[in-house]
Amino acid sequence: MAFKMATTGMWVTDECKNSFMEMKWKKVHRYIVFKIDEKSRLVTVDKVGGPGESYDDLAASLPTDDCRYAVFDFDFVTVDNCRKSKIFFIAWSPTASRIRAKMLYATSKDGLRRVLDGISYEVQATDPTEMGIDVIKDKAN
Repeated sequence: MAFKMATTGMWVTDECKNSFMEMKWKKVHRYIVFKIDEKSRLVTVDKVGGPGESYDDLAASLPTDDCRYAVFDFDFVTVDNCRKSKIFFIAWSPTASRIRAKMLYATSKDGLRRVLDGISYEVQATDPTEMGIDVIKDKAN
């Protein structure tokens, strides 16, 4: 297994990049949730959502007391009636999570973002209202 170095000594597993590429090119995932294993210092895939899953499924899969990163493939139709897809990066850092986790996720985010090529927008959220589907739709249009 090979790894890419992220900032702050974190390593991003190939599984993260491979899952992202499958989502981006093959559309086999609607979303991917990533987590940091503090002991091994690896960023790993926590959960993947199948193509039939929704944004609500992604939001429901995020823990209320721990940080995560997520990417979501948002399909929409423009005012010109064109089908488009934009990939969102979500930095989830709920208020109830530990300070150490918040700091670790904040300092490692850019390293993961560099490995995941093709992200259109970023959303940072500390509670579900900050990452509601209306926020996603507003950014995509």
